[in-house]
Amino acid sequence: MPKRLVARAALTATEAHQVQKLASSHHAPADWVLHAKMILASWAGQATTAIAAHVQCHPQTVRERVHAFNERGLEGLGMRPGSGRRPRLTQEQRSQILALVPHPPAGTLVRDPSTGELQADDPDQPGEWTLDTLTAAARAQGIVVARSQVRRIVLSEGMRWRHTRSWATSHDPEFVAKERRSLRVTLRHRPA
Repeated sequence: MPKRLVARAALTATEAHQVQKLASSHHAPADWVLHAKMILASWAGQATTAIAAHVQCHPQTVRERVHAFNERGLEGLGMRPGSGRRPRLTQEQRSQILALVPHPPAGTLVRDPSTGELQADDPDQPGEWTLDTLTAAARAQGIVVARSQVRRIVLSEGMRWRHTRSWATSHDPEFVAKERRSLRVTLRHRPA
């Protein structure tokens, strides 16, 4: 028969009081409250599967929390610092991406002060920042980033983003410029 896992008894009356207080708290972090409820249920003699069904989680989660409480006491009720997924980009890389936005891209037309003509540094490059061009520029700097991630970074900094539309050109081979709209019915004036 497998060994039944039970949370250790409280070492002090203060520890027992704090677990009970956390379990009924409305202002403590949600994970601490849930884990304290698991410990109280274990103290009441419930099995890990019954506790898991009551708090609507997996039994392995209850086992991990009971083990953490048994090892670390009240500190075991919270998650260990540093748990969770590590960010893919460093803050420096995010700053490099955001630093691109204020500067015009290579394809932007700029008036030459000596001749007065419009010229672009690289006419083959786009003249406006789009998510695709920002992603390509970041990748050119050696930052491995996806288009969706660039979008999240730009929006998280409060920058407004709009899709650019060029109404002057079309990739359609049968494109015809719009003409003046005609009326479906010719209006006739009735004689008075």
